[in-house]
Amino acid sequence: MLKNASLQAAVLATLGLSGFLVAPLEAQGQSDDHLPFTINGHTWASKADFIEHGRCSTKRPTEEEAEEMEGLLKAALAGGGNAGNKSTPGVTANITQGTINVYWHVINKGSGTANGDIPESQITSQMNVLNAAFASTGWSFSLVSTDRTTNATWYTAGPGTQAEAAMKTALRQGTADDLNIYSSNPGGGLLGWATFPSSYARKPKQDGVVILYSSLPGGSASPYNLGDTATHEVGHWMGLYHTFQGGCTGKGDYVSDTAAEKSAAYGCPMGRDTCPRAAGEDPITNFMDYTDDSCMNGFSAGQDTRIDTMFSNYRFGK
Repeated sequence: MLKNASLQAAVLATLGLSGFLVAPLEAQGQSDDHLPFTINGHTWASKADFIEHGRCSTKRPTEEEAEEMEGLLKAALAGGGNAGNKSTPGVTANITQGTINVYWHVINKGSGTANGDIPESQITSQMNVLNAAFASTGWSFSLVSTDRTTNATWYTAGPGTQAEAAMKTALRQGTADDLNIYSSNPGGGLLGWATFPSSYARKPKQDGVVILYSSLPGGSASPYNLGDTATHEVGHWMGLYHTFQGGCTGKGDYVSDTAAEKSAAYGCPMGRDTCPRAAGEDPITNFMDYTDDSCMNGFSAGQDTRIDTMFSNYRFGK
């Protein structure tokens, strides 16, 4: 079920909010995949190009990197140590719920929403979306503070740039178990990116989530303007991979109850099954896929368990 029932019939029958075809891809024949696609003033060569390079810019670990991280985590759990810092005692059991402090950094190039200076009302709406999305996991988010910085260079900072590093070094607050969100306009049609829990020990100042300001509820980045870009990126920050990580083979996203998925889904292709030899249809309504905000509606029980484990071993008390 789509989380917005009033849109469901229209979505299933015809087009998404930005012209995305939303009937099953098999039925559509992917006929317009290679047409130009524009979002946030940037035109991509195709929807497929946007999905591959712009939908989420979180650095995807290679299979080898993912295996290394999982190995460290398993070793820490087996030995009672801590994956984030082996020199300190680990927790005796996973923390399964809690409230995470949020420090919000509004990066703008001037006054007014069009310049990224979003109102408090939008931030409040986004916090409500986050709390609703994670409610089933037992985790919630509390906005501690909001600061505003006018800096044209930081406003358009992309992932891995010196500008991003300078922005985060100057503004980040709290410790490993505090969430820092930076809203800005990275340009290039990017929606957002995040750091994984396992990265904190090496680069603590770079920890956090960056999102396109117009992806907040009521923003202009349709069909990604209901607030679930932040949900998706915070999912990474809590330790989740994409549902299509690893494709149809291997260990995928290291969560047993998310069906294998060959590639990212977009629009809302109900009934899509890109790994027919594996059990279950593609998890297109999962927050860690790439579908439209109106199509996403939950995390799986296995993802909840992974969030608990990753937070307990990489973030809690660091």
